[in-house]
Amino acid sequence: MITEAAVIPGELIDKLADSRKIVFFTGSGVSAESGIPTFRGDDGLWKKFSAQELANFDSFMRNPDMVWEWYQYRRRIIHDSEPNAGHRAIVDFEKYFDVTVITQNVDDLHHRAGSSHVLELHGNITRNKCTQCGEIFTGEVRLEDRKPPRCACGALIRPDVVWFGENLPEGVYEKAEESCEACDMMFVVGTSGVVYPAALLPSAALSSGAIVVDVNIDEEDHQHNRRFFLKGRSGDVLPALFERVKILKEY
Repeated sequence: MITEAAVIPGELIDKLADSRKIVFFTGSGVSAESGIPTFRGDDGLWKKFSAQELANFDSFMRNPDMVWEWYQYRRRIIHDSEPNAGHRAIVDFEKYFDVTVITQNVDDLHHRAGSSHVLELHGNITRNKCTQCGEIFTGEVRLEDRKPPRCACGALIRPDVVWFGENLPEGVYEKAEESCEACDMMFVVGTSGVVYPAALLPSAALSSGAIVVDVNIDEEDHQHNRRFFLKGRSGDVLPALFERVKILKEY
């Protein structure tokens, strides 16, 4: 049930009902509702391990065994997790709107929930790629005798995620920016907006005249130049939004 703090203004529902293109920009808070620890929260994974040791290309080349064991551990957590009510509500919005999902998460849960159009800014942990020839590996990669896997070309295989200091996947940010500039409403869900260049996307939507709505459990993360702020979990707020707008769409 949606909390009292996340009461949804009727004005927002009316504007949502009049919208055609919607962007959902999601961060680690959405994944946390599926039991996947965040990196920056009080129980964040980075508080237990050094980011420089685990998500850095040079460190990977120096100690690939450790990094691979870490990512296999993360994959087990993700494999045992399921899309939550927030993920499923985003899929429901496709019944009435042209929906694009832009996510900073690498857990593949939007795809597993059934979203049709997902732009993954930071890659996907279920994929791997060669550090030399770039070949993509989509199946499970096993560590023989705890040794990191190698490509047929002989080079090390790594997780297909964006590490610190690396560029985003080619063309993905540009597509995300175009979606934000073309949307009528953008929901910024479960992210504090501190990771760049992704943090610039809400400004692209605002500059193009779109309405931007923050959905977050942490009010201090709210950027006050946004038009609306809904305090709460995505699994509470988004289903409630959908049910309210569904009534208007079917009236």
